[in-house]
Amino acid sequence: MKTFIGIDLGSTTTKAIVLAGDETVLGRGITNSRSNYGIAAEVAKQEAFLDARFFLFRQLLKDLPALKDELDEFLNNFEQDFRLEQYLDQLAELERVCVESSGDDRLGKDGAETRSLLAAVFRQLNDEAPKLYKPGLSRKSDFFRDIAGSQYSNASEVTSQDSRISFESMLNVYDRSIIEVENRIGSGADEVKFMSALDRTCRRSKTFTALRDDLRAPLENVLDAAFEETYVIGTGYGRATLPFSKEHIRSEILCHGLGAHIMHPQTATVLDIGGQDTKAIQVDPNGIVESFQMNDRCAAGCGRYLGYIADEMNLGLHELGPMAMQATRKVRINSTCTVFAGAELRDRISMGEKREDIVAGLHRAIILRAMSILSRSGGIRDQFTFTGGVAKNEAAVAVLKELAWENYGEVQMNVNPDSIYTGALGAATFAQRVVVH
Repeated sequence: MKTFIGIDLGSTTTKAIVLAGDETVLGRGITNSRSNYGIAAEVAKQEAFLDARFFLFRQLLKDLPALKDELDEFLNNFEQDFRLEQYLDQLAELERVCVESSGDDRLGKDGAETRSLLAAVFRQLNDEAPKLYKPGLSRKSDFFRDIAGSQYSNASEVTSQDSRISFESMLNVYDRSIIEVENRIGSGADEVKFMSALDRTCRRSKTFTALRDDLRAPLENVLDAAFEETYVIGTGYGRATLPFSKEHIRSEILCHGLGAHIMHPQTATVLDIGGQDTKAIQVDPNGIVESFQMNDRCAAGCGRYLGYIADEMNLGLHELGPMAMQATRKVRINSTCTVFAGAELRDRISMGEKREDIVAGLHRAIILRAMSILSRSGGIRDQFTFTGGVAKNEAAVAVLKELAWENYGEVQMNVNPDSIYTGALGAATFAQRVVVH
């Protein structure tokens, strides 16, 4: 099968989209960018091709009458079970690397005791893993680093209490090891994991167990499917680091404009708030960029700012939006500068301000900065599409809707569940059009 691939190398996450020749999205993949964009691009692409195999499996099972109304339940269970198999495989690799990094040549006499604690920690992590991937349970993060890191931290804190090996030392072992595991490029469509996931899913109900042989055949067909990487386009913050020729690179402005148009064809104005920058883009009815503005000099008011605030408050990034939605009053934040944000945050807390009110004020400050950039680009026109990682933050979306209405009146605002993939979608569409049009 011919496929067309778009890779968006953002400052914090790298995304990939795989398109079919008719512009159908076959798969999406995402990973942490970290410091190696080449590896991040490969890992994101691998995840997108894995997702494509789930898509093809779904298409084949639509013709299986025996599943009837249970198709969605089966597929949701199957994907959770596959992710569990993937997580357990990565846990095993993480344990191996952690043990190697705690060798006697590095830790001396503490090495043996550290390895003993690691064995206890990873036994607990393996025991807890199935609970993280229960069918119907949404994950707090798409990234192994975040999921495993939280579990490892909790387990290490307990196991190190009666040991002379400190909790901080255990965290240092994890920090030394995670990048190697996170950047591992696996085998792609791993037949063993898929088949193990199928067995897990079929054991859940008599219906699925009875259908196991009927389900195995289409899964084997999907695993045998060959994807041809017909054309690849790279974009995003780290695009210059890719080993691509100039013909295979597009600016992130062009890709976000076209990607927003593909998602919402009536889009006239695009606001993208990513990890490193904020972009306001005006597009014509064909998704071609007419004008744009970006933030200057620094990442103030972008995703990294929110990440810094989350770290300062000892929260997960995903917790900021829900916390801000609990605010009871508006707190004015004077600076969106990351350097000064921590000091102002601590000052506000010392003055007795509620954390949820402070966080709500921080969100408002970010969106006010974005509104200024939008104004310089030509303002908000109907329809208005909000993209990027920050578009997944419910508090940011709520403030943006409020300020858009106050300043521009009634406009339709689009927020796509897959908005973080907008740039990759634009890049993949450019790739498809190079060959097909």
